[in-house]
Amino acid sequence: MSVRQKNIVLIGFMGVGKTTIGELVAKKLYRTFIDVDKEIEKDFGMTIPEIFEKHGEPFFRDYEKKKTCALAEEKLKVLSIGGGAFVQPEIRQACLDNCVVFYLDMAWEEWKERLDMLIDSRPVLQTRDITEIEELFYKRQDAYSINHSTLTISNRSAEEVADFIVDSLKHTWDMYEPMND
Repeated sequence: MSVRQKNIVLIGFMGVGKTTIGELVAKKLYRTFIDVDKEIEKDFGMTIPEIFEKHGEPFFRDYEKKKTCALAEEKLKVLSIGGGAFVQPEIRQACLDNCVVFYLDMAWEEWKERLDMLIDSRPVLQTRDITEIEELFYKRQDAYSINHSTLTISNRSAEEVADFIVDSLKHTWDMYEPMND
């Protein structure tokens, strides 16, 4: 598959803005945007917290793996994947092999300020105290560190981050697959 056709995948801890930024990138590149968590919710007709409650996290993670790996093999899309998805080796490998993976990195201190607006919609956070959430934040960094490009998004608007991603992609495309004039 041509580098220009590869999907763009946004990874990072929950609540860093993958969906907002992904929608902007997709719009700027005339691509379809897919929030994998929203697709899973559509498939089941229930929210992620409801899926966790009814079927359990192992069931959810297995379905998430199948769905994400299948989407990673498509082309010309922008995917936002769940915060815990990239920790799964199969998902990580499928994304790295078939897509361009951007890690949206944010400092713990800045992320912590978002906790109040995230907690109700994130089942993974609901059973943990702040110390356990911080451990999870740093534990997932190891998986996130395996990517094609890391962007520190602190103090940047979603629009600025999206523009940076689009500009870097266009530069890379021109370098590896120049358009014929």
